[in-house]
Amino acid sequence: MPEPLTKETVDSKTDPSVSTQWDESTPKAEQFQELYKIADSLKSSLLTTIRPNIGPVSRSMAVAKRVGPDFLYLANIHSQKFEDLKENKTVQITFQDSSTQNWISITGEATTTDNADPRIKQIYSKGVNAWFGDLGDGIHTGMPEDPRMTLIEVKAKYIAYWKSTVSSVGFLKEVTQASLTGKVADTGVNRQLFEKDIQEARDSSS
Repeated sequence: MPEPLTKETVDSKTDPSVSTQWDESTPKAEQFQELYKIADSLKSSLLTTIRPNIGPVSRSMAVAKRVGPDFLYLANIHSQKFEDLKENKTVQITFQDSSTQNWISITGEATTTDNADPRIKQIYSKGVNAWFGDLGDGIHTGMPEDPRMTLIEVKAKYIAYWKSTVSSVGFLKEVTQASLTGKVADTGVNRQLFEKDIQEARDSSS
């Protein structure tokens, strides 16, 4: 149900759309499990790097594998994002589900490996070669042994996400009612996970 806007909220200069839905009571283990469920259901994300003299640059990339709170991507070493990562290893991963409005924002640090990384063969899946092409020389085949194929590993340092607690119909009903009554819509839970939380989750999944 929509929550009333209070004078205390305004005086404290708090964003009511955030404070109304802030969740600090759910156990961290449960928060991580719900985070993983959202991320695993979406598969693709935006991976944002920082480009010198430009700023944040994003591109859509399929997640090759999630390992606890961290993410692996297969990528072409000739991509400009590798030049970005040489200068600044800080990246952001974002997920958005348009059907539920669920979203995830992850700030982390990226490391890159060469084609010798054995994890490439482990996480390679059929269809990846469609993004690499086959030169026909037996080397640049788009397969796991292709020297262009490399790995980007993003280790999370801060995670924020929002999870809907109502259906699509319920979302519209809640927003409409809030708009008509002057109250604040309450359609989900907003959570944040810090480096200490993330390391504990990483340790428990290893």
